[in-house]
Amino acid sequence: MQDSEPDTSDSDLTGRMLIAMPGMGDTRFDRAVVFLCAHSADGAMGLIVNKPAPGLEIATLLEQLEIVSEEDRAIGFEPVFFGGPVETGRGFVLHSRDFQSDVTSLDVNEGVSMTATLDILEEIAAGRGPERRRMCLGYAGWGPGQLEEELQQNGWLVCDSSDALIFGQDADGIWEAALGSLGVSSLMLSEEGGQA
Repeated sequence: MQDSEPDTSDSDLTGRMLIAMPGMGDTRFDRAVVFLCAHSADGAMGLIVNKPAPGLEIATLLEQLEIVSEEDRAIGFEPVFFGGPVETGRGFVLHSRDFQSDVTSLDVNEGVSMTATLDILEEIAAGRGPERRRMCLGYAGWGPGQLEEELQQNGWLVCDSSDALIFGQDADGIWEAALGSLGVSSLMLSEEGGQA
C-alpha cells in the first residue's frame, strides 16, 4: 500500500533542526542549520541559526530602530543572523524561556521560545532580555507538503536541537556540529553540485 501524500501526523518536527545537505541547489541554504519553530500539515517555519548577516550587529539594529541601549558594550558585537529568505526585513528572536514577551512569545519547546515583536528588542536594550538569544532577520518557510518532499529528496538531514546548536558562539562550526550529533562527518557527504 502506497501513500499518495506524505504523512505528517507522526512526524511533527517542531523544535528539531534541519541540516542542509551539500548540493541542495539553493545557495541561500548552503551549509545552513535551521531550527524549526513550527511544523504541521499546513507547512513549516524555521530560522537559520548559523549565518551571521555581514556587517550587522544588534547594537546597529537598535540604533536604526531608535531604541536606546543601556548595555552597548554587552551587545555591541552580538551579530544579527540571516534567518531565511522570506520577509527579510522582519525580525525574529529565538531565545531561552527565561523571557516571555508581554505581547506574544511562541513557546517552541521546553527550552526555546520565539518572539517577533519589538518589545523584546527594547528589553534587550534595557538589559532585561533573555540570557540566550539569536536575533534573525527573515525566516525559512515551506508550504503544505513542501518540506516533506525536500526531506524525501534528501535535501535535509534532521537532528535534535540543543542550546549549543541554536545559540552557539561559533556560527561557522554549527553545521559540522549538527552533523556530528548524528554521527556523520562532512567528509562522508558528497559535495557534487554544491560547488560553483
